[in-house]
Amino acid sequence: MKLLRRTSTPIALAMLLMVVLVLSACGNATPRSTDTNTASNTTSESTATTASGNELENIKSAGVLKVGLMGTYAPYNFLNANKEVDGFDADIAKEVAKRLGVKVEFTTQAFSGLIPSLQAGKFDAIISQVTITDERKQQLDFSDPYITNQVKIIVNANNTDITKLADFKDKNIGVGLGTNDETYLRTEVLPQVGNFTIKTYNDVITSLQDLNVGRIDATINNIYALKPIVEENGFKIKAVGDAIKSDQAGIAIRKDNPDLLKALNKALTDMKADGTYDTIFVKWFGEKPAAE
Repeated sequence: MKLLRRTSTPIALAMLLMVVLVLSACGNATPRSTDTNTASNTTSESTATTASGNELENIKSAGVLKVGLMGTYAPYNFLNANKEVDGFDADIAKEVAKRLGVKVEFTTQAFSGLIPSLQAGKFDAIISQVTITDERKQQLDFSDPYITNQVKIIVNANNTDITKLADFKDKNIGVGLGTNDETYLRTEVLPQVGNFTIKTYNDVITSLQDLNVGRIDATINNIYALKPIVEENGFKIKAVGDAIKSDQAGIAIRKDNPDLLKALNKALTDMKADGTYDTIFVKWFGEKPAAE
């Protein structure tokens, strides 16, 4: 019996050693599996990055150009009686998409959220009177300008106190939130004129309503944008003085997409060359665009 015990001990030890080796191998298998998954994920992320690197190809592959705009800024962009996105910007977007060989899909939201939404990839471009500025060029790329707007001071029809920017001192001035006009008031007009209160709005209609009833003393905007709103609502307001500045709007896209930018510029150039742009402009503003 003792002999049997001595004989069984090496066998038992051998079996125990085999179990330990198997367990050890299983323990090492987990990191190797994780490493494999990590490599796979890295490859997938790299592929995804490469795939998203050419926005023009992605747009053509999807068959749709996704465009962000306000939808509250007639005649540039607004919802018509059928609750469809309409207006000058909308027609420009439709024509550009057509020349890219795709359809257009609109997303409407407040102007202040358009650039963050573009950066987050919710749409491919903003065509919503985004003024081209050096500051915005740091985070966005712009097409060639597709419109130039003259900005004027707008006051209540009974107001005789304000005819120029210097008259803004100690007044309440309304402006669109996140717009180039807001930046202009804060960075250029305030330092020159002195203290006045800036009240921001997410849409033009509300600012004009406040101007009409005297909650603010003035706003700044262009006549093209105000005319249909004034006519529809019967606001008693007027433009005064000369234009205080002119702005150029372009199609805004995420940075570093040269192929898409080139295609957008070609579409705009061709539209102007064949007369399509003039037709769209006259449709919404009742006159031909000023010579460039």
